Amino acid sequence: MAGRLYETHVKVRNLERAKGFYEKLGMTAAHEVKSRGASFFYFGDAKEQMLGVWEVASEHWTSSHFAFRVSLEQLLGAEKWLSERGIKLKEAFGLPPIEPIVHTWMPAAAVYFEDPDGNPLEFIALLDDDGILPPSEGVRYLSEWLANADKG
Repeated sequence: MAGRLYETHVKVRNLERAKGFYEKLGMTAAHEVKSRGASFFYFGDAKEQMLGVWEVASEHWTSSHFAFRVSLEQLLGAEKWLSERGIKLKEAFGLPPIEPIVHTWMPAAAVYFEDPDGNPLEFIALLDDDGILPPSEGVRYLSEWLANADKG
């Protein structure tokens, strides 16, 4: 399910726990530097994307957000896919995680979840339906977005 991102890094408080989590997301262990408390993972095809996971002491931990671009079909199956791996969706922008939300300014549909350290992660699918709702409409559930598309 991982999307199009070449490299980013995330801080965690427990490297072993984080390694298990990111492997559940379908990432492949690529390299580990035990002396530095770091593991690197490839995801996507042909080693085109990488995530660095760095263990730090709690006082040096800061939250990092990143998103994986996926297809709309993958996004619609994300809750089940994540649930099968013991990962729950999280509320975003004040909306309970009952279905994907749409960022009207992009437009893109998304679901949110967290790694074991609380880093907010996202699966996001760009939508072709530009202009169904004006960007000022903020964030809406996907069903609302689609209802407006049917009116157009």
